[in-house]
Amino acid sequence: MTYEDILADSGQAGIYQVPPDVDALEAAAAGSDFAVWRIDLANVRSKQELLDAVARELAFPEWFGSNWDALEDCLTDLSWSVASGYVLILANAGAFAAAQPEEFETALEVFDGAAEYWYDEDVPFWVLVGDADFAQFDIPVLGEE
Repeated sequence: MTYEDILADSGQAGIYQVPPDVDALEAAAAGSDFAVWRIDLANVRSKQELLDAVARELAFPEWFGSNWDALEDCLTDLSWSVASGYVLILANAGAFAAAQPEEFETALEVFDGAAEYWYDEDVPFWVLVGDADFAQFDIPVLGEE
């Protein structure tokens, strides 16, 4: 199964570990007219820094309220970035996840809610997490069932 096939399946979309060949996945997503954002969380240590990083990378509109509800509102809108599907790559998430596990868990819940919203719209919405305690946060491997 190719990345194109995996990414096109909105029923499987959600939160997964970043695969080893993430560049190939990004190329497959771009080739499928998906919006792809790589958000480096290496220096993120707080909820506010996470929200700022996501808002900056996804070019959220001015009305973004910089809280969890506003994050969900923006992730379920994306009218400023219409695409066939969406891929968010949260690179280097481990330090934030270790420093703020409850906030990281809340962020994952918001991302999961966005994936459910887009599933109802038949639009794949993927969040790929890199460098975190995958077992602690129950983040599966992409492509494994």
